[in-house]
Amino acid sequence: MKEEADELRENFTWWHRRWARKRQSAARSDASRHGDAPQWCHKRRAASQEYDEHVCKSMAKCSSGEPQTVVAEVVPRSRPPRSVGSSPLFIRRPLRVLGCASTPSTLDSDYRLAEAHTEDETPIRPAKKQRLWRNIKLTTSSIRMGAKSEAANETLSSLAPELTRNSKQTAKQDQQKQTSVEEKVAPKIDDYVTFLVKIRLKDGKNLVVSDASGSSDPYVKFKYKNRTYFKSNTIYKNLNPVWEEEFSQLIDDPTTPIAVDVYDYDRFAADDYMGGGLVDLSQLRLFQPTDLKVKLKEEGTDEMGEINLVVTVTPLTQTEKEQFMKKCVKGITSEQLKRPQKATQIWQSVVNVVLVEGRNLYSPTNSTSLPDPFVKFKLGSEKYKSKPASRTRNPKWLEQFDLHMYDAPSHILEVMVNDKRTNSCMGTTSVDLNKLDKESANQLLRELENGSGSILLLISISGTISTDAVVDLCEFTSNDIRNAIISKYNILRTFQRLSDVGYLTVKVFQARNLIAADMGGKSDPFAVVELVNARLQTHTEYKTLNPVWNKLFTFSVKDIHAVLEITIYDEDPNKKAEFLGKVAIPLLKIKNCEKRWYALKDRKLDQPARGQVQVELDVIWNPIRAAVRTFNPREDKYMHAEPKFKRQVFMHNYSRLKNSLLYAIEAHDYVQSCFNWNSPRRSITAFMIYLLWVYFFELYHIPLCILALFLRAHLVKYYNTNGVDITQGETSPHGVDEDDDISQHDSGANKQLKRQTTERQQSKDSERSSTTLKDRLSAIQDTLAMVQNTMDFIACLLERIKNTFNFTQPYLSILAIVVLTIATILLYIIPLRWILIAWGINKFTKKLRNPNFIPNNELLDFLSRVPSDAEIKAY
Repeated sequence: MKEEADELRENFTWWHRRWARKRQSAARSDASRHGDAPQWCHKRRAASQEYDEHVCKSMAKCSSGEPQTVVAEVVPRSRPPRSVGSSPLFIRRPLRVLGCASTPSTLDSDYRLAEAHTEDETPIRPAKKQRLWRNIKLTTSSIRMGAKSEAANETLSSLAPELTRNSKQTAKQDQQKQTSVEEKVAPKIDDYVTFLVKIRLKDGKNLVVSDASGSSDPYVKFKYKNRTYFKSNTIYKNLNPVWEEEFSQLIDDPTTPIAVDVYDYDRFAADDYMGGGLVDLSQLRLFQPTDLKVKLKEEGTDEMGEINLVVTVTPLTQTEKEQFMKKCVKGITSEQLKRPQKATQIWQSVVNVVLVEGRNLYSPTNSTSLPDPFVKFKLGSEKYKSKPASRTRNPKWLEQFDLHMYDAPSHILEVMVNDKRTNSCMGTTSVDLNKLDKESANQLLRELENGSGSILLLISISGTISTDAVVDLCEFTSNDIRNAIISKYNILRTFQRLSDVGYLTVKVFQARNLIAADMGGKSDPFAVVELVNARLQTHTEYKTLNPVWNKLFTFSVKDIHAVLEITIYDEDPNKKAEFLGKVAIPLLKIKNCEKRWYALKDRKLDQPARGQVQVELDVIWNPIRAAVRTFNPREDKYMHAEPKFKRQVFMHNYSRLKNSLLYAIEAHDYVQSCFNWNSPRRSITAFMIYLLWVYFFELYHIPLCILALFLRAHLVKYYNTNGVDITQGETSPHGVDEDDDISQHDSGANKQLKRQTTERQQSKDSERSSTTLKDRLSAIQDTLAMVQNTMDFIACLLERIKNTFNFTQPYLSILAIVVLTIATILLYIIPLRWILIAWGINKFTKKLRNPNFIPNNELLDFLSRVPSDAEIKAY
């Protein structure tokens, strides 16, 4: 560009000087003759007249037709001086001249207009005309200096006055361009203030495997001074990805390298590191693109592949920096090179996976030390990685997560168990989701391939969108199906399948007035319906606070004392779903086929939350099967987290235990008052009852006394108008009511604990590692948590006993009365020794009759079904 500008400037200067000398010579000649017209002036006038006649003829011939374009040539009359050089100004070249096709004109070597040459006749050359000659000269010079061809054509095709005017304007424009070229001077080194780095991310080669499927989902991060400036797109299932992405950023120090890190994308877990490298900008040439191959490495590992880049470093002036800052976003400008984009997919159903536990896990590479196993899951492009369990062959993860099924011919859930300690694979397995039952919970115990051991999974597929359900669910009144289910659980068919207690139908219609969880004041809600470990969910209604689902779910009831939980979440593709509200409904409190609204509560079911959900429930069950199931161990919920130690929870459990022990303290005080003869009438009555009871005592009197307690509680509830307050206890289960002495005792205990901890820390050596202190504090916290949970168990047990006699759950109280009545009859008829023999035979032969039998206590199993005070308030 600079060489072209210098050549244009040289040509323009030479022509300007030449024509200036000619004009000065002509002016001196006219002044010397004092107006006398020499012979060459007459020739000039004759040439002018001849030119005018020629133009008029041409104009007349072209008046009837459209103007056409012909070719003329500019030929120099004489060769220019040697100093000019081989400029394009003196090269014979064609010019397009606007004229008539019948009388084309050309420019001869003297820059004169002449008729077109023919083979028969010699062209007639009119005399020179200085003004026209000068205009043609300026026009041709403007063409040589890069002026537009259209302006040159218009100039050559117009009349002499217009030709003169256009040539002056063209000369003026050429002069302005020449001035701008001369003013544009290359910046000095001191003018540069920063550097612009332009990086084109091309592709990757031979990247490492990070997924269970033997592939990876890589993306690249570029960091400068510990700040991430650019993150590429994720290429799924590819070890040789092609990105073809480009971005630019400003840097102030080219000696600081740019870090290039590659990660493997995981949807529900932390992304795996796949290696990284550095780009040293100080070794690159300025203004020149440089191809680089970045070798990916990680500490303690070999090469992990390579990334191909094209890097260009360009210094910028202050003006160029300001222009870049106007275009950039957060300091960078990025551009994706065109490539086919994948269409956005909409999931068809949700796969809920509960990772329960592993059994007998052994690593093929390391069978001596205990592993730290964790599990990776992959379904299509979605992945999940569990937390590692520490030093165990039988880990219990108890983690729950969701994956999505898209429109694809196969849906294979790939599972890989790894050892974090040795970074080795302990075994793999796969699950074909198309073979599992939809809208139900599937419990799977999968044996691992290429290893040893097994893992226990609980998988449920739900969330399908059904167009028929939206239309027909509100009108669903299939009485024939319901009658068939009722006949299935008839009392006459009790002993066909004792484990099948009942059948639950849940219709989730809609919700209203939910919390706005998104920035736009809306939410993307979906409902999750859970019955112990069975978990189903609706589809997602986007951008609404009043979603309508109209979904029907069915559950197999294994325990009539279970609680149905309906939770509303807000879907968020970038993170875990956000909680909106929850409602818990015991199956024994369901009113069949009643469509009603339930108010939502918070996670702990303690405080109300915003919103309501409309459902209709219908449970059909066999009471005898339910009674048998009541005296068996209750099904544990896998996703029940063990509560940690908290001071408020600890004090709350202490208060509950204290309130429950008040009944025993009152009974003890009453008996002691009888012994102390505080009331002679009461003491005499108690003494006579004691003598008669001991004299006439029989074993069947024990259940009769317990039945008397039920009778007393029923009479109190019947005659007391405030019986509801009695059933729910004197204190709120979740409101922590702390006495002053308890608070003082707790504060004193805390102070003493802090003082002991401080003394221990001071007594330790400074070289002792911080992990030991952390382990001790963790042990103290675990001990306090155990004490807290033990107090909770005892308090709940006492509250359940009280609520059993208070008819809080009528079915359980009636069941207890029936059992006690049968026990009374048996003890009255059958001798005690035979009852003890039968009880012993049953206990000793249970393991022989059922090898998988789990020892249990029937009384505790019964009391576990009775709700405590906290559960009464939550439900």
